[in-house]
Amino acid sequence: MENLIRFFEGFRWQDVVDIGLNSYILFRFYVLFRGTYVFRVLIGLTMLWFFQQIAGYMGLIVTSWVVQGIVAVAALIIVVVFRNEIRSVLQAKNLKTILWGFSAKTRVAPVDVIADSAFELARRNHGALIVIPGDEDIHELIQGGIDWNGDISREMILSIFFPDNPVHDGAAVIEGDRVSRVGAILPLSRRDDLPSHLGTRHRAALGLAEGSDAMVVVVSEERGEVSLAKGSRLREIGGRRKLIQKLEEHFGISETDGPQAKKERLEVTTAALVSLLFIAGFWFSISRGLETMVTFDVPIEYQNRDPNMEIVHASVNSVRLNLSGSGTLIKSIRPEQVRVRLDLSNSTAGQNTYAITSNNISLPPGIVLKDVAPQNVVVDLDVTVRKELPIQIDWAGRLPENIVLAEAAVEPQRVEIVGSKRVLENIQTIYTEKVPLDRLRDVGVLEAALAIQPASLKVAPGASDKVLIKYLTRRRE
Repeated sequence: MENLIRFFEGFRWQDVVDIGLNSYILFRFYVLFRGTYVFRVLIGLTMLWFFQQIAGYMGLIVTSWVVQGIVAVAALIIVVVFRNEIRSVLQAKNLKTILWGFSAKTRVAPVDVIADSAFELARRNHGALIVIPGDEDIHELIQGGIDWNGDISREMILSIFFPDNPVHDGAAVIEGDRVSRVGAILPLSRRDDLPSHLGTRHRAALGLAEGSDAMVVVVSEERGEVSLAKGSRLREIGGRRKLIQKLEEHFGISETDGPQAKKERLEVTTAALVSLLFIAGFWFSISRGLETMVTFDVPIEYQNRDPNMEIVHASVNSVRLNLSGSGTLIKSIRPEQVRVRLDLSNSTAGQNTYAITSNNISLPPGIVLKDVAPQNVVVDLDVTVRKELPIQIDWAGRLPENIVLAEAAVEPQRVEIVGSKRVLENIQTIYTEKVPLDRLRDVGVLEAALAIQPASLKVAPGASDKVLIKYLTRRRE
């Protein structure tokens, strides 16, 4: 019970949005691509991903690495191989349908015309193949044919399959309320269990039905029978009313409270629930997986310091943080994501003690602070003042024995320094950096930087931190 309470205490509103948004995106992918080859391949990739996670938890390094490579390559192959199918799904839908529509299977179709035409062709013993696509793209499965794009009518279908018509041996493809192609060649089924009396038309109908979600109406030229191929089944249709019923089920034209509609709602509801559970489990495995501990040394950042105050000294310049989280999140932490900030807006001159708490620490989502050391930082501040100090050259080394330094002058002779009042009270002179005497010639000018100590002291704005040294030497008598 305590673990459950602790879990929900760390549950943020951002986590709810994160899970909900990704669950809806996954659900929309299902709605758009269900029944297609892309969806089936994605299911296979998901199973491979689960297998890879199990192999990783079991320590099967090589197996996990191989499966991870297969998933990465397969994801690229999907985009390349199924680009036409993906494009056809997205192009056939507007933005509203892509984001929240559920009408993927609803379309206007003249089922009465198709049924009447099929049984009229059977009465005349004219063979026919009528293809009615589903949600999947079948253009890569069929070959040849002539683009037609004509309105469906009883006379149109009868004329297409009239024995003297050059395209009567091929298939007619019906998309929506139009005949899109005639004379198309369908792939033949390779099954060995089909009755011997079934001819090429029936094998072609089964071949396309087995490889897609299309429905194919077959009219036998010899026996005058109407059959229907769907999936791996080929069944004879006894009457016009039965064919209309099957066509309506295929097109999704059924009563809102009928068995097909209830099945559709159950399927969508189940998909939504599975999407939510999958994303929630994935989120939990990432943010609440096997706990890993890590230690970071993080520098302290001081903010909102009074511009008239200077930090003279701090007890520490960095703090050590002990963090915990899932192994995946711990490995993804970047140094700039972990920061320790102290607010000096209420500080006063002298020593100020600050407690390091979680309010001062910024961490990535899902990372928990376990401990911080030290827990307190002492910051010594003082008022900032300006002071003009003389500059003195800091000579180093020795001149040659036969040479003496006759004259040496520095320009400028004084410099204005900005810093802590307490520090500047104890400083009377600013020295240059060490100037080697062995560099001197008879006469010349050298440039030297100022050696300002401690580092908290700065040269006043507008002043230079370098000086010119003019010198003159002469030979020793």
